Amino acid sequence: MAEKELLDIEQLTLKKRDYSRTLLIAGSIAMAFFLFLAFIEAIGGLDTGLQWIDWVAIGLMALCGPYGFYSSYRYKKTMEIESRLPDFLRDVAEGGRFGMTLAESIKVSSRGRYGSLTPEIQRMASQIDWGIPAADSIRLFMDRVETPLVRRMTTIVIKANDAGGNVADVLDMVAHDARETLLNRNERSIAMSTYTVVIYVAFAVFLATIFILNSTFLPRMVEAGSQIAEDAPDIGGVPVQIKSDVIPQVQLIFIISVVIHAFGDGILAGVLQDGRIANGFRHSFIMLLIGLIGTRLLG
Repeated sequence: MAEKELLDIEQLTLKKRDYSRTLLIAGSIAMAFFLFLAFIEAIGGLDTGLQWIDWVAIGLMALCGPYGFYSSYRYKKTMEIESRLPDFLRDVAEGGRFGMTLAESIKVSSRGRYGSLTPEIQRMASQIDWGIPAADSIRLFMDRVETPLVRRMTTIVIKANDAGGNVADVLDMVAHDARETLLNRNERSIAMSTYTVVIYVAFAVFLATIFILNSTFLPRMVEAGSQIAEDAPDIGGVPVQIKSDVIPQVQLIFIISVVIHAFGDGILAGVLQDGRIANGFRHSFIMLLIGLIGTRLLG
């Protein structure tokens, strides 16, 4: 009965630990609020000095920022845990070769240093001391980390332990497979980081182009329009003029294009980097912030 209660407490702790869903819901509510302000601004109900597209950008930032950074933080911690998993499995295998059971090997390995993985191993060792079977403590570890690599590795270890036999050889095989998987993932991440940099550079060039057009070309169009309206004669009875009154609409289109590019390019950068849209939200927040500050220079 005590073992079941400990398992129930652990499962409840797991449910409370992940705040990703809460942040996503809160961000969605905040975005809806800012979109409402954007609508009020568009119909002239607000006088804040901002345009409606600015409120849209702030709403997207409220959605992307907290959720994206929190998810990236959790993902980074998980990757650090996964990077030390092969060392832990290898040490547990060594304990098995000395005649230790899986539970005893985990308890002995908990005295070692495995970086971010160390607290998880110590937690498994404590659960074993409380009377939880080694297989159940490994399952709880799998639920806490919850990645395809950890799930695959731990499932094999649990099955091998339940089947009996030489678990040490299985652990060595699993450790080797985990190491190869991590090497392949690191190579992909390094290769894809180049494309992420290219996306940021392209966005910066896009911002620079808009700034140059707004600071040089459009003012010259205003000057040319006013000069032609004063000095140029009519041609065939039709007055020669340049419609400089559309320039504010052109500047608004510039800002809209910046917001669209920032949000879309950010998601693309995150997906290319590690295949996760949540990481793309983090990049979208950064690009939206840069774009929002940059477009203030257009005013």
